[in-house]
Amino acid sequence: MIVGCQWGDEGKGKIVDVLAEDVDIVARYQGGANAGHTVHVGDDEFILHQIPSGILHGGKRCLLGNGVVLDLLQFCDEYDALVSRDIQVDGRVGISERAHLLMPYHRVLDRAREDRAAEKIGTTGRGIGPAYEEKAGRRGIRVADIRNENRFAQLVEDGVARAKDRLAALGGDDGGALDQAMERTLSLRDRLLSLATDTGLEIVEALDAGKHVLLEGAQGTALDLDHGTYPFVTSSNTTAAGAATGVGIGPTRIHEVVGVVKAYTTRVGNGPLPTGGDAAIDEKLRQLGGEFGATTGRPRRCGWFDAVLARYAARVNGLTGLAVTKLDVLDTLPEISIGLEYCFPDGYCTREFPADTFTLGSVAPRFETVPGWEEDTTGCRTLADLPRNARAYLDRIQELTGTPIRFVSVGTRRDQIIFVD
Repeated sequence: MIVGCQWGDEGKGKIVDVLAEDVDIVARYQGGANAGHTVHVGDDEFILHQIPSGILHGGKRCLLGNGVVLDLLQFCDEYDALVSRDIQVDGRVGISERAHLLMPYHRVLDRAREDRAAEKIGTTGRGIGPAYEEKAGRRGIRVADIRNENRFAQLVEDGVARAKDRLAALGGDDGGALDQAMERTLSLRDRLLSLATDTGLEIVEALDAGKHVLLEGAQGTALDLDHGTYPFVTSSNTTAAGAATGVGIGPTRIHEVVGVVKAYTTRVGNGPLPTGGDAAIDEKLRQLGGEFGATTGRPRRCGWFDAVLARYAARVNGLTGLAVTKLDVLDTLPEISIGLEYCFPDGYCTREFPADTFTLGSVAPRFETVPGWEEDTTGCRTLADLPRNARAYLDRIQELTGTPIRFVSVGTRRDQIIFVD
């Protein structure tokens, strides 16, 4: 499985796309349309929000597990957009019958609540939080529910009524847009039923037959509902343990967990970024790396590589390997810093990631500065091709995280990746 080890946007889509060539099934295990995987195939760019990146490889089965909250409107638009670009999709996508539906009223509620919040989370406004709230409150609508037309109609009616009551309490007004979106969503019922499946059963049968499966998550470890910088997190478990639950298999079936990190650190939305804060470095890395959100287009905040977070991610995910992306973004820098530990105003320093999110805003990281390489790495295809200082930088990341590096990305194209034995 592939998991993000920072605040999302680590380049998981690129790694999934490259590895998908050698597997039979790619399955998404959590999140919704708030995620955005950007994948380059030749000169073409694809931004995928719900359909797994494996769809860009012919013949691969792509599944959305029960841990996903499915935005049916966005999903169908994404599906049709792939078809319009001559990607063969029919018969290759399956959606868990146990997955919950993200309804249009979830999006309206999400935006209304964020607009009126005194302390904003920085949500994408895609309705993820409200959808997971209804799931946990046992008021959600699952794909399986739409098989019973009467029950589905009642669930929808109840959901719309609850949403309008809450909107009225918030002083919001959907202006009729909600009713129109609901009408279109309900018209897609038969289309959704044609894709419904038991993802756990499909995956277990494939594994038993000797086939290979790749599980992909969305967002990153620091956005995990339990292990991230709460409350500035997403509403699902992004970490490795959530993968088994999110697709319906036992955890013993997962034998390899690869964590993805950028060669530096970024964050979109609100919340602390301990190794950020230097305005010049923030802007430099943003421009060099094109750091703007794939889903919202918002500029990402940028900082140096955070070894405290990366080591924490290695522990909570049980990583067997690392994939380092965007190494080439650092090619022109004469010096590069690494955040080694967090130091608090009282002088206490730690190399462990704290549970108290609000203390992170006051930390002053202790940095180690290493020489850059000031050479172009985009043409490198082996570790030996990399400049000596670039190899030393990777060695230091490996040492600090206690995790072997398996892959290094030096560009956006499929062939710009170094496979490490």
